Amino acid sequence: MSEEPGIHIESHVLRSWEEEQSFNDILYEWMSKTPWLLISAAAHLLVFFILAAVPWSYLRPDQDNEFQATLERPPEEIFEEPEEEPIEEEVEEEVDEPVLQDAEIVEAEELEYEEGDPDFLSDSPFEDNQFNNIAGLGGGAGGKYGGRGLGGGRRARGGKAFEAALKDGLEWLKNHQAPNGSWDCDGFDAECGKLGSSVCGGLGYPEHDVGITGLALLAFLGAGSTTNAGTYQEAVKNGIAWLKSQQDPDSGLLGDTSSREFLYDHAIGALALCENYNFTKSPLHKRVAQKAIDYIQSARNPYSAWRYDVPPSGENDTSVTGWMVFALAAAKDSGLKVDQAAFDGSLAWFDEVTDPSTGRVGYNSFGSLSSRVTAINQHYPKEKGEAMTAVGLLCRVFLKQDPKDEPIMEKHAELLLRTLPEWDPDGYGCDVYYWYYGTYAMYQMAPHKNEYWSKWEKALEKAVVKSQRTDGDEKGSWDPVGPWGYAGGRVYSTAILTLCLEVFFRYSQVLGSR
Repeated sequence: MSEEPGIHIESHVLRSWEEEQSFNDILYEWMSKTPWLLISAAAHLLVFFILAAVPWSYLRPDQDNEFQATLERPPEEIFEEPEEEPIEEEVEEEVDEPVLQDAEIVEAEELEYEEGDPDFLSDSPFEDNQFNNIAGLGGGAGGKYGGRGLGGGRRARGGKAFEAALKDGLEWLKNHQAPNGSWDCDGFDAECGKLGSSVCGGLGYPEHDVGITGLALLAFLGAGSTTNAGTYQEAVKNGIAWLKSQQDPDSGLLGDTSSREFLYDHAIGALALCENYNFTKSPLHKRVAQKAIDYIQSARNPYSAWRYDVPPSGENDTSVTGWMVFALAAAKDSGLKVDQAAFDGSLAWFDEVTDPSTGRVGYNSFGSLSSRVTAINQHYPKEKGEAMTAVGLLCRVFLKQDPKDEPIMEKHAELLLRTLPEWDPDGYGCDVYYWYYGTYAMYQMAPHKNEYWSKWEKALEKAVVKSQRTDGDEKGSWDPVGPWGYAGGRVYSTAILTLCLEVFFRYSQVLGSR
């Protein structure tokens, strides 16, 4: 039966309409995907260009088109620390003394205390508005304890005499550095002749070369020179290279154990390595500094401090512990790994040996005196000696104790005021080790009580600046006349007293910044 004409026409129209709708939908969908189609087209075009660049000549029919690939394990990459530049021997020549030009003089900054009288040093012999920066020494060190170098810290004043003494001390050390980069305790006189025709006296013991090299480096670092920059960059660079060469690659020990006091030398050398790394952040110096610190931590008695033995024997003493605290503090400030238990154990030791009634810090037991006092008493029977008290006070500052909360620190300082620095070359009272710790301790206590530093500073100027040698090749040095001067020699006394002159800027006042 055939369809009716009307129905056929209607079906045809309906089908045409549906096809038109379907085409429109498809067209709309295609148009909505246009961005992606463009991206696809661009990608295909890129592939075309890549294929066009392929060297198809390698696939010629006359070749076998067979490739044999052999997979070989790549050689292990070996990381080696770049070798230190060889230290060239200096040719002896006449060196003119540096002259300060007017254009190089930089006026020092004034220190403003948070507490107390900001002008408390106005009558001090170190206080002189004419104090200026030694050219080339300012700035550069920075770090937790402030900038270093004359004029680079928060307080860098002292007058022309102070500045001249510091400059001469640094120059003497520079001129008596051995060609291998060390300072030779018993052979530094081989470098004489640069400042005069005479030959220096005051040789020390050769087993302490690591320790006095460390002290000399600390003096240059304190003045703003490092292995990277500064007036004395070459001296520091060569000295650090020599120290690194003395380190045992396995244990981390600097030097050897030939001396009973070898831990003193190691601690001072480690302190120099850590300070230089702190200011340079060079990865070339990080590993040796960390290994030196690891050795220190392995030598500590559990829950306590240090003495002479490695491994530790259970005995402790304040003198060795003092150097360890400062080496570890420098390491921590540098970002090296330090066990907090070492600081806690040190503080526990200082508490254990401190007499709370007097404030005196003992050497190896409660209230005990060190062997240096026994030597002093041969000439000064009434001298009690406060070297250990000075060590204890300064360590308490760096172990974050505050005299506001710890009255024992005032008692420490009162004892130091009773034994001020006094140069007496005919006796045995020039204990420069005591002066070093006392100088830094009393300067840190100044914001708490002005009298502590003002009285100490006056005595220091008279004892140190006025006793510096000004003649011949010994110009700029100090005679090693105090306790243990015979062991460290002229380099020891000169380095440690130069460090005393840097007290204004080597560290900012830790107490004053809290």
